[in-house]
Amino acid sequence: MSALITGIHHVTAIAGSTQRNIDFYAGILGLRLVKKTVNFDAPEVYHFYYGNDAGNPGSILTFFPYEGLVNGRHGKGMLTTTSFSVPLEALDYWQERLKRFDIAFKPPRERFGSELVIYFEDDDGLGLELVFTDSDQRKGNSSGPVPAEMAIRGLYNVEIWEEGYERTAGILTQQLDHVLVAESGNRFRFAATNSPGNYVDIICSPDSLRGLAGSGTVHHLAFATPDAASLQAIRNRIMPLKSNITPVLDRKYFSSVYFREPGGVLFEVATASPGFSVDESLETLGEHLQLPEQFETRREELENKLLPIRVNYDQFK
Repeated sequence: MSALITGIHHVTAIAGSTQRNIDFYAGILGLRLVKKTVNFDAPEVYHFYYGNDAGNPGSILTFFPYEGLVNGRHGKGMLTTTSFSVPLEALDYWQERLKRFDIAFKPPRERFGSELVIYFEDDDGLGLELVFTDSDQRKGNSSGPVPAEMAIRGLYNVEIWEEGYERTAGILTQQLDHVLVAESGNRFRFAATNSPGNYVDIICSPDSLRGLAGSGTVHHLAFATPDAASLQAIRNRIMPLKSNITPVLDRKYFSSVYFREPGGVLFEVATASPGFSVDESLETLGEHLQLPEQFETRREELENKLLPIRVNYDQFK
């Protein structure tokens, strides 16, 4: 039987400033704002989706920007670092770009003998990495302020801190179709598909404090599954674990379920379809506020409550 999980779908994080978030991810990092919508559970708050030209699964980082929210704390039971893939030849370009925008970063270091990694943080303290590699042949955003040949290709891996790796590894391998593909010291790497954009690294960090939610932290990690049938099959797998898995939810651009893994990280499984072009053409993705059908009657009210934003690439070229 074919695997029900194909890799990572997206990562969703929490921010403390709406415009600053746009400037950092669409401006400095050069990702495409592929969707401007609202939080399904709090429609007075934006939900931004950033990714490649088409917003393909595995390229997407999303945010709930709560204006003025206090910072959280990285720690155990949390996805602490989200990594992006960039071409190896772009190392000097990105170091100079980060310096240009006064973003502190750690010197490049090797990981697993084949990856060159730079760690930095956004304005809220969210842990980010650039992984410089020639193993990723995906296309990045070709219309942003970063030249296409230097652009981010998509997600590369995520890093989860846990007391120990065994319980989380158990659900990854037994219910979510992952296998252990590499390990080094206290880092254990799992993947459903052994390719950039699909790596889940568990870091055994028993001496760390537990993470605290807030600005600059990750809300959840979403895994990709092909369609409604495979999503239901995954839900059936998770049900016996008594992990409070949700019913299947309609998120407009995908259907999904949520549950917490044993270490405390919120996991989601999301379908690959219908995708982000269901309400906008590929050419105009992210240009207009899109609302779930249940909030359309409140459009005028919500547009008055949501802060106006601007996407100005010129100042970031």
